[in-house]
Amino acid sequence: MNGADSLCDTLLANDVDVCFANPGTSEMHFVAALDRKPKMRCVLGLFEGVVTGAADGYARMADKPAATLLHLGPGLGNGLANLHNAKRARTPMVNIVGDHATYHVQYDAPLTSDVEGVARPMSHWVKRTTKAADLSADAAEAVGVARRSPGNIATLILPADAAWTDLPENTAPVLAKSEALAQTSADAVRAAVAAIRSGEVTTLMLGGSALRERALNAAGRIARATGVRLVSETSNRRIERGGSRTPVDRLPYPIDLAVAKLKDVRHLVLVGAKAPVGFFAYPGKPSLLAPPDCKQVVLGTPEQDLAHALEWLADELGIAQDAPRLAAAPANYEVPQSGKLTGAAVNILVAHHLPEQAIVCDESITQGREFPLYSVNSAPHDWLMLTGGAIGIGLPLATGAAVACPDRKVVTLQADGSGMYTLQALWTQARENLDCLTVILANRSYATLHGEMKNVGVQEPGRNARRMLDLEEPYLDWTHLARGMGVEAVSVDTVEGFARALQEGLKRRGPFLIEAVI
Repeated sequence: MNGADSLCDTLLANDVDVCFANPGTSEMHFVAALDRKPKMRCVLGLFEGVVTGAADGYARMADKPAATLLHLGPGLGNGLANLHNAKRARTPMVNIVGDHATYHVQYDAPLTSDVEGVARPMSHWVKRTTKAADLSADAAEAVGVARRSPGNIATLILPADAAWTDLPENTAPVLAKSEALAQTSADAVRAAVAAIRSGEVTTLMLGGSALRERALNAAGRIARATGVRLVSETSNRRIERGGSRTPVDRLPYPIDLAVAKLKDVRHLVLVGAKAPVGFFAYPGKPSLLAPPDCKQVVLGTPEQDLAHALEWLADELGIAQDAPRLAAAPANYEVPQSGKLTGAAVNILVAHHLPEQAIVCDESITQGREFPLYSVNSAPHDWLMLTGGAIGIGLPLATGAAVACPDRKVVTLQADGSGMYTLQALWTQARENLDCLTVILANRSYATLHGEMKNVGVQEPGRNARRMLDLEEPYLDWTHLARGMGVEAVSVDTVEGFARALQEGLKRRGPFLIEAVI
Protein backbone atom coordinates (compact mmCIF):
# COMPACT_ATOMS: atom_id res chain seq x y z
CA MET A 1 0.00 0.00 0.00
CA ASN A 2 1.25 3.48 -0.89
CA GLY A 3 0.03 7.05 -0.65
CA ALA A 4 -1.95 6.79 -3.87
CA ASP A 5 -3.80 3.75 -2.52
CA SER A 6 -4.59 5.67 0.65
CA LEU A 7 -5.95 8.55 -1.39
CA CYS A 8 -8.18 6.26 -3.48
CA ASP A 9 -9.44 4.42 -0.41
CA THR A 10 -10.31 7.73 1.26
CA LEU A 11 -12.24 8.99 -1.74
CA LEU A 12 -14.25 5.77 -1.92
CA ALA A 13 -14.88 5.71 1.84
CA ASN A 14 -16.37 9.19 1.46
CA ASP A 15 -18.65 8.20 -1.45
CA VAL A 16 -16.55 9.79 -4.19
CA ASP A 17 -16.65 6.93 -6.68
CA VAL A 18 -16.26 8.60 -10.09
CA CYS A 19 -13.02 10.10 -11.37
CA PHE A 20 -12.93 12.16 -14.57
CA ALA A 21 -9.32 12.10 -15.67
CA ASN A 22 -6.64 13.28 -18.05
CA PRO A 23 -3.45 12.06 -16.35
CA GLY A 24 0.26 12.40 -17.15
CA THR A 25 3.57 10.97 -15.99
CA SER A 26 3.47 12.42 -12.48
CA GLU A 27 0.07 10.79 -11.86
CA MET A 28 0.98 7.23 -12.91
CA HIS A 29 1.16 5.90 -9.37
CA PHE A 30 -2.32 7.28 -8.74
CA VAL A 31 -3.53 5.71 -12.01
CA ALA A 32 -2.05 2.39 -10.88
CA ALA A 33 -3.86 2.74 -7.57
CA LEU A 34 -7.14 3.50 -9.37
CA ASP A 35 -6.58 0.33 -11.38
CA ARG A 36 -6.57 -1.61 -8.11
CA LYS A 37 -9.92 -0.08 -7.03
CA PRO A 38 -12.72 -1.47 -9.25
CA LYS A 39 -15.37 0.45 -7.28
CA MET A 40 -13.98 3.70 -8.71
CA ARG A 41 -15.37 4.51 -12.17
CA CYS A 42 -12.66 6.19 -14.24
CA VAL A 43 -13.77 8.31 -17.22
CA LEU A 44 -11.17 9.65 -19.63
CA GLY A 45 -11.54 13.11 -21.18
CA LEU A 46 -9.31 14.06 -24.11
CA PHE A 47 -9.02 17.65 -22.89
CA GLU A 48 -8.99 18.95 -19.34
CA GLY A 49 -11.91 21.30 -20.01
CA VAL A 50 -13.97 18.19 -20.73
CA VAL A 51 -12.80 16.65 -17.44
CA THR A 52 -13.76 19.62 -15.27
CA GLY A 53 -17.00 20.31 -17.16
CA ALA A 54 -18.06 16.67 -16.87
CA ALA A 55 -17.32 16.67 -13.14
CA ASP A 56 -19.58 19.74 -12.89
CA GLY A 57 -22.45 18.05 -14.75
CA TYR A 58 -22.06 14.90 -12.70
CA ALA A 59 -22.25 16.72 -9.36
CA ARG A 60 -25.22 18.86 -10.40
CA MET A 61 -27.24 15.69 -10.98
CA ALA A 62 -25.70 13.28 -8.43
CA ASP A 63 -25.75 15.83 -5.58
CA LYS A 64 -22.28 14.72 -4.58
CA PRO A 65 -18.77 15.47 -5.83
CA ALA A 66 -16.75 13.59 -8.39
CA ALA A 67 -12.97 13.65 -8.45
CA THR A 68 -10.89 14.97 -11.30
CA LEU A 69 -7.34 13.94 -12.09
CA LEU A 70 -5.23 16.60 -13.82
CA HIS A 71 -1.58 16.82 -14.87
CA LEU A 72 0.41 19.53 -13.08
CA GLY A 73 -0.16 23.26 -13.51
CA PRO A 74 -0.61 23.28 -17.31
CA GLY A 75 -3.17 20.47 -17.20
CA LEU A 76 -5.06 22.27 -14.45
CA GLY A 77 -4.80 25.46 -16.48
CA ASN A 78 -6.48 23.78 -19.45
CA GLY A 79 -9.44 22.98 -17.22
CA LEU A 80 -9.81 26.38 -15.58
CA ALA A 81 -12.60 27.79 -17.76
CA ASN A 82 -15.02 25.08 -16.71
CA LEU A 83 -13.72 25.20 -13.14
CA HIS A 84 -14.75 28.86 -13.23
CA ASN A 85 -18.25 27.81 -14.35
CA ALA A 86 -18.39 25.17 -11.63
CA LYS A 87 -17.28 27.64 -8.98
CA ARG A 88 -20.02 30.04 -10.06
CA ALA A 89 -22.52 27.20 -9.91
CA ARG A 90 -21.24 26.26 -6.43
CA THR A 91 -20.74 22.70 -7.67
CA PRO A 92 -18.99 20.28 -5.30
CA MET A 93 -15.77 18.95 -6.84
CA VAL A 94 -12.47 17.42 -5.67
CA ASN A 95 -9.55 18.09 -8.00
CA ILE A 96 -6.46 15.89 -7.67
CA VAL A 97 -3.60 17.67 -9.41
CA GLY A 98 -0.31 15.84 -9.75
CA ASP A 99 3.03 17.58 -9.34
CA HIS A 100 6.72 16.78 -9.42
CA ALA A 101 8.26 14.89 -6.53
CA THR A 102 9.01 17.30 -3.69
CA TYR A 103 12.79 17.00 -4.09
CA HIS A 104 12.60 17.50 -7.88
CA VAL A 105 10.87 20.90 -7.85
CA GLN A 106 14.11 22.73 -7.00
CA TYR A 107 15.60 21.81 -10.37
CA ASP A 108 13.00 23.77 -12.36
CA ALA A 109 12.17 21.03 -14.88
CA PRO A 110 10.15 22.12 -17.95
CA LEU A 111 6.75 21.29 -16.40
CA THR A 112 7.48 22.99 -13.08
CA SER A 113 4.88 25.66 -12.30
CA ASP A 114 3.11 27.41 -9.46
CA VAL A 115 0.25 24.91 -9.17
CA GLU A 116 -1.22 26.68 -6.13
CA GLY A 117 -1.19 29.95 -8.05
CA VAL A 118 -3.01 28.35 -10.97
CA ALA A 119 -5.57 26.66 -8.73
CA ARG A 120 -6.42 29.39 -6.25
CA PRO A 121 -8.61 31.72 -8.38
CA MET A 122 -10.96 28.88 -9.36
CA SER A 123 -10.96 26.96 -6.07
CA HIS A 124 -12.50 27.57 -2.67
CA TRP A 125 -9.78 25.46 -1.00
CA VAL A 126 -6.25 24.53 -2.09
CA LYS A 127 -3.78 22.31 -0.26
CA ARG A 128 -0.52 20.57 -1.12
CA THR A 129 0.18 17.24 0.53
CA THR A 130 3.90 16.62 1.11
CA LYS A 131 3.77 13.32 3.03
CA ALA A 132 2.06 10.07 2.12
CA ALA A 133 0.97 9.66 5.73
CA ASP A 134 -1.05 12.89 5.48
CA LEU A 135 -2.89 12.02 2.26
CA SER A 136 -5.94 10.39 3.79
CA ALA A 137 -6.59 13.24 6.22
CA ASP A 138 -6.02 15.85 3.52
CA ALA A 139 -8.29 14.03 1.06
CA ALA A 140 -11.02 13.75 3.70
CA GLU A 141 -10.71 17.46 4.36
CA ALA A 142 -11.01 18.15 0.61
CA VAL A 143 -14.19 16.07 0.39
CA GLY A 144 -15.63 17.78 3.45
CA VAL A 145 -14.98 21.21 1.96
CA ALA A 146 -16.45 20.18 -1.39
CA ARG A 147 -19.64 18.85 0.25
CA ARG A 148 -20.16 21.92 2.45
CA SER A 149 -23.37 23.62 1.32
CA PRO A 150 -24.00 24.75 -1.34
CA GLY A 151 -20.86 23.13 -2.81
CA ASN A 152 -17.22 24.07 -3.20
CA ILE A 153 -14.22 23.44 -5.44
CA ALA A 154 -11.47 21.71 -3.45
CA THR A 155 -8.05 21.22 -5.08
CA LEU A 156 -5.54 18.80 -3.58
CA ILE A 157 -2.01 18.87 -5.03
CA LEU A 158 -0.35 15.45 -5.10
CA PRO A 159 3.47 15.36 -5.44
CA ALA A 160 4.62 12.16 -7.11
CA ASP A 161 6.68 10.99 -4.14
CA ALA A 162 3.72 11.37 -1.79
CA ALA A 163 1.84 9.03 -4.13
CA TRP A 164 4.56 6.38 -4.40
CA THR A 165 5.77 6.26 -0.79
CA ASP A 166 4.81 3.04 0.99
CA LEU A 167 2.44 3.04 3.95
CA PRO A 168 1.47 0.34 6.45
CA GLU A 169 -1.09 -2.08 5.00
CA ASN A 170 -3.53 -1.38 7.82
CA THR A 171 -3.74 2.37 7.08
CA ALA A 172 -7.44 3.19 7.43
CA PRO A 173 -9.17 5.91 5.40
CA VAL A 174 -10.23 9.07 7.22
CA LEU A 175 -13.90 10.03 6.98
CA ALA A 176 -14.84 13.61 6.09
CA LYS A 177 -16.63 15.70 8.65
CA SER A 178 -20.26 16.44 7.92
CA GLU A 179 -21.85 19.79 8.68
CA ALA A 180 -25.52 20.46 9.36
CA LEU A 181 -27.27 22.68 6.86
CA ALA A 182 -27.60 26.20 8.23
CA GLN A 183 -31.06 27.71 8.73
CA THR A 184 -32.23 31.21 7.99
CA SER A 185 -33.13 33.53 10.88
CA ALA A 186 -36.47 34.62 12.25
CA ASP A 187 -35.51 38.23 11.51
CA ALA A 188 -34.98 37.37 7.84
CA VAL A 189 -38.38 35.69 7.65
CA ARG A 190 -40.08 38.64 9.35
CA ALA A 191 -38.45 41.07 6.91
CA ALA A 192 -39.69 39.00 3.95
CA VAL A 193 -43.20 38.85 5.43
CA ALA A 194 -43.20 42.64 5.83
CA ALA A 195 -42.12 43.12 2.22
CA ILE A 196 -44.85 40.83 0.90
CA ARG A 197 -47.51 42.47 3.07
CA SER A 198 -46.42 45.98 2.16
CA GLY A 199 -48.92 46.20 -0.69
CA GLU A 200 -46.10 47.19 -3.03
CA VAL A 201 -44.77 45.14 -5.94
CA THR A 202 -42.64 42.34 -4.51
CA THR A 203 -40.57 39.71 -6.30
CA LEU A 204 -38.93 36.58 -4.95
CA MET A 205 -35.62 36.07 -6.77
CA LEU A 206 -34.62 32.41 -6.56
CA GLY A 207 -31.24 30.79 -7.04
CA GLY A 208 -29.36 27.63 -6.13
CA SER A 209 -31.35 25.03 -4.21
CA ALA A 210 -34.42 27.31 -4.20
CA LEU A 211 -34.96 26.07 -7.77
CA ARG A 212 -35.41 22.44 -6.72
CA GLU A 213 -38.91 20.98 -6.48
CA ARG A 214 -39.48 21.11 -2.71
CA ALA A 215 -38.47 24.78 -2.51
CA LEU A 216 -40.44 25.60 -5.66
CA ASN A 217 -43.56 24.05 -4.14
CA ALA A 218 -43.36 26.49 -1.24
CA ALA A 219 -42.53 29.43 -3.53
CA GLY A 220 -45.48 28.49 -5.75
CA ARG A 221 -47.88 28.48 -2.79
CA ILE A 222 -46.60 31.91 -1.74
CA ALA A 223 -46.94 33.33 -5.25
CA ARG A 224 -50.46 31.98 -5.74
CA ALA A 225 -51.68 33.22 -2.36
CA THR A 226 -50.06 36.65 -2.29
CA GLY A 227 -49.49 37.66 -5.90
CA VAL A 228 -45.72 38.06 -5.52
CA ARG A 229 -43.72 37.37 -8.65
CA LEU A 230 -41.15 34.63 -9.02
CA VAL A 231 -37.97 35.11 -11.02
CA SER A 232 -34.72 33.18 -11.14
CA GLU A 233 -31.21 34.39 -11.68
CA THR A 234 -30.13 34.53 -15.31
CA SER A 235 -27.66 31.64 -14.94
CA ASN A 236 -28.60 28.68 -12.76
CA ARG A 237 -26.99 25.43 -11.68
CA ARG A 238 -30.16 23.32 -11.96
CA ILE A 239 -33.87 24.03 -12.25
CA GLU A 240 -36.51 21.34 -11.82
CA ARG A 241 -39.31 22.32 -14.14
CA GLY A 242 -42.10 21.18 -16.45
CA GLY A 243 -45.21 19.16 -15.72
CA SER A 244 -47.02 20.40 -12.61
CA ARG A 245 -43.93 22.07 -11.14
CA THR A 246 -43.99 25.73 -10.20
CA PRO A 247 -42.94 27.87 -13.20
CA VAL A 248 -40.27 30.52 -12.68
CA ASP A 249 -39.36 33.26 -15.15
CA ARG A 250 -35.64 33.71 -15.75
CA LEU A 251 -34.20 37.23 -15.54
CA PRO A 252 -33.26 38.10 -19.14
CA TYR A 253 -29.61 38.35 -20.14
CA PRO A 254 -29.90 41.61 -22.17
CA ILE A 255 -29.56 44.63 -19.87
CA ASP A 256 -32.53 46.55 -21.26
CA LEU A 257 -34.88 43.57 -20.92
CA ALA A 258 -33.69 42.81 -17.39
CA VAL A 259 -34.13 46.42 -16.27
CA ALA A 260 -37.61 46.50 -17.81
CA LYS A 261 -38.59 43.28 -16.01
CA LEU A 262 -37.63 44.73 -12.62
CA LYS A 263 -38.56 48.37 -13.16
CA ASP A 264 -41.67 48.40 -10.95
CA VAL A 265 -40.35 46.11 -8.20
CA ARG A 266 -40.19 47.84 -4.82
CA HIS A 267 -39.19 44.84 -2.69
CA LEU A 268 -36.78 42.19 -3.96
CA VAL A 269 -36.58 39.14 -1.68
CA LEU A 270 -33.40 37.19 -2.39
CA VAL A 271 -33.61 33.42 -1.84
CA GLY A 272 -30.24 31.88 -2.60
CA ALA A 273 -29.67 34.57 -5.22
CA LYS A 274 -27.40 37.58 -5.51
CA ALA A 275 -28.67 41.07 -6.15
CA PRO A 276 -28.95 41.19 -9.96
CA VAL A 277 -26.12 42.82 -11.89
CA GLY A 278 -25.43 43.19 -15.58
CA PHE A 279 -23.29 40.52 -17.19
CA PHE A 280 -21.13 43.29 -18.65
CA ALA A 281 -20.90 47.05 -18.40
CA TYR A 282 -22.16 49.20 -21.29
CA PRO A 283 -21.88 52.96 -21.83
CA GLY A 284 -24.93 54.69 -20.44
CA LYS A 285 -26.49 51.55 -18.94
CA PRO A 286 -26.67 50.56 -15.27
CA SER A 287 -24.58 47.84 -13.67
CA LEU A 288 -27.21 47.20 -10.98
CA LEU A 289 -30.46 45.98 -12.55
CA ALA A 290 -32.98 46.57 -9.76
CA PRO A 291 -34.41 50.10 -9.42
CA PRO A 292 -32.43 52.38 -7.08
CA ASP A 293 -35.39 52.68 -4.70
CA CYS A 294 -35.98 48.93 -4.57
CA LYS A 295 -35.55 47.52 -1.06
CA GLN A 296 -33.69 44.21 -0.96
CA VAL A 297 -34.29 41.54 1.67
CA VAL A 298 -32.19 38.39 2.06
CA LEU A 299 -34.47 35.54 3.08
CA GLY A 300 -31.73 32.94 2.68
CA THR A 301 -28.18 32.69 1.39
CA PRO A 302 -26.88 29.88 -0.86
CA GLU A 303 -25.29 28.26 2.19
CA GLN A 304 -28.65 27.86 3.95
CA ASP A 305 -31.60 25.46 3.72
CA LEU A 306 -33.67 27.40 1.20
CA ALA A 307 -36.60 24.96 1.06
CA HIS A 308 -36.98 25.31 4.82
CA ALA A 309 -36.75 29.10 4.54
CA LEU A 310 -39.53 29.26 1.95
CA GLU A 311 -41.73 26.84 3.91
CA TRP A 312 -41.20 28.93 7.05
CA LEU A 313 -42.11 32.05 5.10
CA ALA A 314 -45.30 30.38 3.83
CA ASP A 315 -46.22 29.38 7.39
CA GLU A 316 -45.67 32.91 8.69
CA LEU A 317 -47.92 34.20 5.90
CA GLY A 318 -50.62 31.77 7.02
CA ILE A 319 -50.56 29.75 3.79
CA ALA A 320 -51.64 26.13 4.23
CA GLN A 321 -49.30 23.37 3.11
CA ASP A 322 -51.94 22.02 0.77
CA ALA A 323 -52.80 25.44 -0.68
CA PRO A 324 -52.77 25.56 -4.49
CA ARG A 325 -49.51 26.51 -6.16
CA LEU A 326 -48.78 28.82 -9.03
CA ALA A 327 -49.40 26.96 -12.30
CA ALA A 328 -47.94 27.49 -15.74
CA ALA A 329 -50.11 29.23 -18.29
CA PRO A 330 -51.33 27.05 -21.16
CA ALA A 331 -48.96 26.81 -24.11
CA ASN A 332 -49.71 29.51 -26.67
CA TYR A 333 -47.67 28.35 -29.64
CA GLU A 334 -48.21 26.03 -32.56
CA VAL A 335 -45.85 23.17 -33.30
CA PRO A 336 -44.34 23.86 -36.74
CA GLN A 337 -44.88 21.19 -39.38
CA SER A 338 -42.84 22.26 -42.37
CA GLY A 339 -40.59 24.92 -43.83
CA LYS A 340 -37.09 26.22 -43.38
CA LEU A 341 -35.58 25.41 -40.01
CA THR A 342 -35.25 28.29 -37.52
CA GLY A 343 -34.01 28.58 -33.97
CA ALA A 344 -37.59 29.04 -32.77
CA ALA A 345 -38.68 25.85 -34.56
CA VAL A 346 -35.85 23.90 -32.92
CA ASN A 347 -36.83 25.20 -29.47
CA ILE A 348 -40.52 24.41 -29.96
CA LEU A 349 -39.93 20.91 -31.31
CA VAL A 350 -37.46 19.98 -28.56
CA ALA A 351 -39.87 21.32 -25.92
CA HIS A 352 -42.79 19.46 -27.51
CA HIS A 353 -41.03 16.09 -27.74
CA LEU A 354 -38.98 16.27 -24.56
CA PRO A 355 -39.32 12.93 -22.74
CA GLU A 356 -40.24 12.69 -19.08
CA GLN A 357 -37.31 13.15 -16.68
CA ALA A 358 -34.99 14.34 -19.43
CA ILE A 359 -31.96 16.40 -18.47
CA VAL A 360 -31.50 19.47 -20.66
CA CYS A 361 -27.95 20.86 -20.82
CA ASP A 362 -28.23 24.32 -22.32
CA GLU A 363 -25.42 26.20 -24.00
CA SER A 364 -27.54 27.44 -26.86
CA ILE A 365 -26.53 31.08 -26.21
CA THR A 366 -28.58 33.31 -28.57
CA GLN A 367 -30.65 30.79 -30.51
CA GLY A 368 -32.02 29.01 -27.44
CA ARG A 369 -33.19 31.96 -25.38
CA GLU A 370 -36.84 31.14 -26.15
CA PHE A 371 -36.52 27.51 -25.05
CA PRO A 372 -37.61 28.18 -21.43
CA LEU A 373 -40.77 29.90 -22.71
CA TYR A 374 -41.74 26.96 -24.90
CA SER A 375 -40.76 24.24 -22.41
CA VAL A 376 -42.60 25.48 -19.31
CA ASN A 377 -45.37 22.96 -20.12
CA SER A 378 -43.02 20.18 -21.22
CA ALA A 379 -42.77 16.87 -19.40
CA PRO A 380 -40.94 17.15 -16.04
CA HIS A 381 -37.24 17.71 -16.65
CA ASP A 382 -34.08 19.22 -15.20
CA TRP A 383 -32.48 22.23 -16.88
CA LEU A 384 -28.74 22.80 -16.46
CA MET A 385 -27.19 26.03 -17.69
CA LEU A 386 -23.93 27.78 -18.35
CA THR A 387 -23.33 29.55 -15.04
CA GLY A 388 -20.06 31.45 -15.27
CA GLY A 389 -20.16 32.72 -18.83
CA ALA A 390 -17.05 30.77 -19.94
CA ILE A 391 -18.29 29.01 -23.06
CA GLY A 392 -17.46 25.41 -23.81
CA ILE A 393 -19.43 23.65 -21.08
CA GLY A 394 -22.47 22.22 -22.87
CA LEU A 395 -21.02 18.95 -24.20
CA PRO A 396 -18.96 18.16 -21.07
CA LEU A 397 -21.89 19.07 -18.80
CA ALA A 398 -24.07 16.57 -20.65
CA THR A 399 -21.34 13.94 -20.41
CA GLY A 400 -21.15 14.21 -16.63
CA ALA A 401 -24.93 14.35 -16.22
CA ALA A 402 -25.28 11.15 -18.24
CA VAL A 403 -22.70 9.39 -16.06
CA ALA A 404 -24.64 10.46 -12.97
CA CYS A 405 -28.07 9.47 -14.36
CA PRO A 406 -27.66 6.59 -16.80
CA ASP A 407 -31.41 5.90 -16.86
CA ARG A 408 -32.34 9.39 -18.08
CA LYS A 409 -32.11 10.91 -21.56
CA VAL A 410 -29.73 13.87 -21.73
CA VAL A 411 -30.54 16.48 -24.39
CA THR A 412 -27.95 19.14 -25.15
CA LEU A 413 -28.84 22.42 -26.85
CA GLN A 414 -25.43 23.50 -28.09
CA ALA A 415 -24.37 26.59 -30.02
CA ASP A 416 -21.94 25.66 -32.78
CA GLY A 417 -19.18 28.12 -31.90
CA SER A 418 -18.98 27.30 -28.21
CA GLY A 419 -19.31 23.61 -28.97
CA MET A 420 -15.91 23.68 -30.66
CA TYR A 421 -14.22 24.56 -27.37
CA THR A 422 -14.78 21.08 -25.94
CA LEU A 423 -15.66 18.97 -28.97
CA GLN A 424 -13.67 16.09 -27.46
CA ALA A 425 -16.54 15.40 -25.05
CA LEU A 426 -18.28 13.58 -27.92
CA TRP A 427 -15.50 10.98 -27.87
CA THR A 428 -16.10 10.35 -24.17
CA GLN A 429 -19.83 10.02 -24.83
CA ALA A 430 -19.10 7.41 -27.50
CA ARG A 431 -16.58 5.51 -25.41
CA GLU A 432 -18.89 5.35 -22.38
CA ASN A 433 -22.00 4.79 -24.55
CA LEU A 434 -23.78 7.65 -22.81
CA ASP A 435 -27.42 8.36 -23.62
CA CYS A 436 -26.80 11.88 -24.96
CA LEU A 437 -28.73 13.55 -27.78
CA THR A 438 -26.90 16.66 -28.95
CA VAL A 439 -28.62 19.37 -31.00
CA ILE A 440 -26.12 21.74 -32.60
CA LEU A 441 -27.76 25.10 -33.36
CA ALA A 442 -25.61 25.89 -36.38
CA ASN A 443 -26.06 29.55 -37.22
CA ARG A 444 -22.40 29.59 -38.26
CA SER A 445 -21.44 32.66 -36.32
CA TYR A 446 -20.75 33.97 -32.84
CA ALA A 447 -24.20 35.53 -32.99
CA THR A 448 -24.09 36.89 -29.45
CA LEU A 449 -21.03 38.95 -30.39
CA HIS A 450 -22.87 40.44 -33.37
CA GLY A 451 -25.38 41.70 -30.83
CA GLU A 452 -22.63 43.00 -28.58
CA MET A 453 -21.15 44.95 -31.50
CA LYS A 454 -24.48 46.70 -31.87
CA ASN A 455 -24.48 47.40 -28.14
CA VAL A 456 -21.23 49.36 -28.54
CA GLY A 457 -22.64 51.30 -31.49
CA VAL A 458 -21.34 49.35 -34.51
CA GLN A 459 -24.32 48.57 -36.75
CA GLU A 460 -22.43 47.28 -39.80
CA PRO A 461 -19.20 45.47 -38.90
CA GLY A 462 -16.40 45.67 -41.43
CA ARG A 463 -14.34 42.82 -42.87
CA ASN A 464 -11.95 42.48 -39.92
CA ALA A 465 -14.79 42.35 -37.39
CA ARG A 466 -16.87 39.93 -39.48
CA ARG A 467 -13.94 37.54 -39.79
CA MET A 468 -13.70 37.45 -35.99
CA LEU A 469 -17.45 36.91 -35.51
CA ASP A 470 -18.48 34.53 -38.34
CA LEU A 471 -17.81 30.78 -38.58
CA GLU A 472 -17.43 30.44 -42.32
CA GLU A 473 -14.70 30.09 -44.93
CA PRO A 474 -14.92 27.17 -44.22
CA TYR A 475 -18.15 26.19 -42.52
CA LEU A 476 -17.95 23.73 -39.64
CA ASP A 477 -19.17 20.28 -40.65
CA TRP A 478 -20.57 18.84 -37.45
CA THR A 479 -21.60 15.51 -38.96
CA HIS A 480 -18.01 14.72 -39.92
CA LEU A 481 -16.67 16.11 -36.65
CA ALA A 482 -19.06 13.93 -34.64
CA ARG A 483 -18.41 10.80 -36.69
CA GLY A 484 -14.71 11.33 -36.25
CA MET A 485 -15.35 11.11 -32.49
CA GLY A 486 -17.44 7.95 -32.87
CA VAL A 487 -20.90 9.57 -32.66
CA GLU A 488 -23.50 9.04 -35.36
CA ALA A 489 -24.79 12.34 -36.75
CA VAL A 490 -27.13 13.89 -39.30
CA SER A 491 -27.49 17.40 -40.68
CA VAL A 492 -30.89 18.96 -41.34
CA ASP A 493 -32.13 22.35 -42.50
CA THR A 494 -35.91 21.87 -42.65
CA VAL A 495 -38.56 21.55 -39.98
CA GLU A 496 -39.63 18.16 -41.33
CA GLY A 497 -36.07 16.86 -41.33
CA PHE A 498 -35.38 18.07 -37.81
CA ALA A 499 -38.61 16.59 -36.43
CA ARG A 500 -37.73 13.18 -37.90
CA ALA A 501 -34.15 13.30 -36.65
CA LEU A 502 -35.22 14.46 -33.20
CA GLN A 503 -37.73 11.66 -32.76
CA GLU A 504 -35.22 9.11 -34.01
CA GLY A 505 -32.56 10.43 -31.63
CA LEU A 506 -34.94 10.31 -28.67
CA LYS A 507 -35.91 6.70 -29.41
CA ARG A 508 -32.41 5.29 -29.66
CA ARG A 509 -30.00 4.73 -26.78
CA GLY A 510 -26.47 6.08 -26.87
CA PRO A 511 -24.93 9.24 -28.29
CA PHE A 512 -26.46 10.87 -31.36
CA LEU A 513 -25.95 14.35 -32.83
CA ILE A 514 -28.19 16.52 -34.98
CA GLU A 515 -26.69 19.50 -36.78
CA ALA A 516 -29.63 21.91 -37.07
CA VAL A 517 -28.62 24.41 -39.77
CA ILE A 518 -30.57 27.60 -39.05
